[in-house]
Amino acid sequence: MQQPDQAHPIRRDGVIDYDFYRARATALRREARRAALVGLWSLISATASRLRQIGESASRRAPSPRRPLPGTTAAMARPMSQNARRWLVVGSAAIMLALVMGTLVNGLTAFFIPMETAEGWGRASVAAINSFGLLGLALGSVVMGFVADRIGIRATCLIAVTVMSACLLLTAQAQALWQIYLLFFIAGALGGGALFAPLFATVGNWFPGMAGLAIGIAAAGQAVGQGGVPFLSAILIEHLGWRGAMTALGLAILAVLLPLAALMRDAPRSAAATETTQVPAIAASVAVPLLSAAVFFCCACMALPLMHLMPLIQGFCIPARDAGGVMFAMLLAAILGRIAYGKLCDVIGPMLSWALASFLQTLGVLAFTQFTSLQGFRIFGVLYGFAYAGVMTSLLVSARALTPANRRGASMGVILSFAWLGHAFGGYQGAVAYDLTGDYAGGFMIGSAAGALNLILVAILLLLASRPTGGFRISSAAAKAEAAPRFS
Repeated sequence: MQQPDQAHPIRRDGVIDYDFYRARATALRREARRAALVGLWSLISATASRLRQIGESASRRAPSPRRPLPGTTAAMARPMSQNARRWLVVGSAAIMLALVMGTLVNGLTAFFIPMETAEGWGRASVAAINSFGLLGLALGSVVMGFVADRIGIRATCLIAVTVMSACLLLTAQAQALWQIYLLFFIAGALGGGALFAPLFATVGNWFPGMAGLAIGIAAAGQAVGQGGVPFLSAILIEHLGWRGAMTALGLAILAVLLPLAALMRDAPRSAAATETTQVPAIAASVAVPLLSAAVFFCCACMALPLMHLMPLIQGFCIPARDAGGVMFAMLLAAILGRIAYGKLCDVIGPMLSWALASFLQTLGVLAFTQFTSLQGFRIFGVLYGFAYAGVMTSLLVSARALTPANRRGASMGVILSFAWLGHAFGGYQGAVAYDLTGDYAGGFMIGSAAGALNLILVAILLLLASRPTGGFRISSAAAKAEAAPRFS
């Protein structure tokens, strides 16, 4: 009998060394993932560069009359009107925010318990995935705001959709927790961060006279996603497991959002011409820090129900699908709430609207810990969903109104970065409080205290904006075109 080669690296005492094979396979997978990320980044960079070149060459060419295609009428060949285009932009923005932000902000709520069961990770460790995504959002909101001003909204959206889809697909194949942290950080920075502030800025620029309502409609799309993504994820997890559900989400985002991203257009310069003459009531050096601090505490409070309501309900032996249904109903009510608050911003002013929504949110977060039955959660969830929904809409319109038009993208990027930092803090502290005490009461109480601090800062902003010199100072030319928005 031939003796095994003792020097051979895959044999030891005549027995196959399976540890060698496992280490080799792990190294090969690691190299493959690294190569995929490098290739993806190269593709994104090349695509963005090409789109920028196309846009620059198109802007230098003189417009030429279009010839109608054979079989088309003159009406069919006529380009889309500006009014139709701007509503297409709002609709596309709403759907993109629904899927991308619905996944990043609280889409992981349906994955908490399945990941704990399948992988043996703790609640805080799983919640940290969401926190890393929100940290990426905070960084991306600042950086991608500047990028969007230079390459345009369409190229920015194409990059965001591609990165978001790729990160979810790679997450489904990840073997270690740190890999998921990294992928969600990238998804937040180049996916959600590239969409959130630029999309709302674009929507507001298309509707200079009714920005509150338009932003409210786009924000309602995000509310659909924040309710729909956890609900659909719970169903997918039941049939496919958490990895299969993550793969399905990545493919859905790519298939649905890539065509919509290609339809996005920047607003014509004439649409926001009157805004260049508007001077905010509070100096940017005062408004931006106050707004940033307020939104941090506001979103730290908001994060508790968004991230932990499903596991809170499941803690009372309520099935995941029913818990997801409560989230879905709550955020369906938030759709109507965001549109209603958007209109309210145009009527009473965004700061008053923000104060009202923040007050109701702060009380509601504390009240969630008083329920134990599915019926109680359902009824209160709908009421809370409509009541708190105006926080984000009013916040966005307030930030837009209190920042100068020529620096709005950068200013809103800074402000919204603190919003996502607050979300990350609120979601993570809720998980840590649960791990320490085995109960959510302490975490929800801390969230409500953060909401109270937000209310104090909103009241200070409201007082500053309501001074005798408050409101907007508008030149006479602009005043003929649009009345100044009111703060009180």
